[in-house]
Amino acid sequence: MQSRRLRKVYKGVLLSPYKLNGDFLMKKKDFKGAKKTCSECNSTEITWDRTRGEMICKKCGYIVEDHKIDFGQEWREFDYDQMESRRRVGNPLTFTKHDKGVSTKIGKAGDLYKLAASDRKKFYRLKKWQSRISTAIERNLKFALAELRRVSSFLNISRTSEEEAARIYYMAAERGLVRGRSMESVVAGALYAACRRYGVPRTLDEISNAFPLDKKEIGKTYRFICRELNIRILPTTPNDYIYRFASDLKLSPKTISKSLEILKMAKQKEIISGKGPMGIAAASLYVAALLSNERRTQREVADVAGVTEVTIRNRYKELLEKLDLEEQVRKMKEK
Repeated sequence: MQSRRLRKVYKGVLLSPYKLNGDFLMKKKDFKGAKKTCSECNSTEITWDRTRGEMICKKCGYIVEDHKIDFGQEWREFDYDQMESRRRVGNPLTFTKHDKGVSTKIGKAGDLYKLAASDRKKFYRLKKWQSRISTAIERNLKFALAELRRVSSFLNISRTSEEEAARIYYMAAERGLVRGRSMESVVAGALYAACRRYGVPRTLDEISNAFPLDKKEIGKTYRFICRELNIRILPTTPNDYIYRFASDLKLSPKTISKSLEILKMAKQKEIISGKGPMGIAAASLYVAALLSNERRTQREVADVAGVTEVTIRNRYKELLEKLDLEEQVRKMKEK
């Protein structure tokens, strides 16, 4: 005989001696990817009693699983004060802080002023020595990550890319790759690698404008970091730049879709092979804007993409010629 107990469930309510309200029921599909079936009747209508930590079959009342841990919070918050008073954990770990956000500090300035003069001096000395007792890597990380936050804000980098860049810099500092190189160049190289890894690439010109560095130095440091840390990053494609360029040019979703179609046809005919992805992306947006009657000048597109007008003209002519779009563009220009 099976040791698990049987209980009767009728229309989502667990009968005596235990009562289960409809608010605490959770169907099988609400469990993350878990396919629970009753071993007695093979039913998939499983409910969850949060108060007892049990998963129960609604058809036969068999307890499919017990002692199940609920990792959710058992309290609610309605304002900031309640959140601060009831929360029992701190912020999650993050690589964007030199101590990963888990270090402690000896008092705040406002708290220290409440102490007596003798105690205040003692805590000020403790606070001073706490800031002094740190390794060279920790001091380097403190300044480097502050610079990373500044540049990420300047370039409007996403939080995930900033976190990845900080993680790469952490690994580089632990391996001793920062030694003999400027802190800014390693931060720039890590940020460039993180942006490319997450499919939101920034050009070397954009990153060099945020640092007092030459783009050749940033590219050299980027290749060194990737080689030493064994980071494999695929080459960028024109699709990676389409949405950012279109946003800066204030183009409609229809034009963006048309540009992606042009890139897809160009890829099939191997037009984009061996050519710069930014130039191809800019030219496809220029053609799509003409076809959608949202005209932008070559100068406007070139300024956004960071390429010359000559590059856009050359790519534009290739796309029209090899994709047979000359007639369509001519008709749109005549309107």
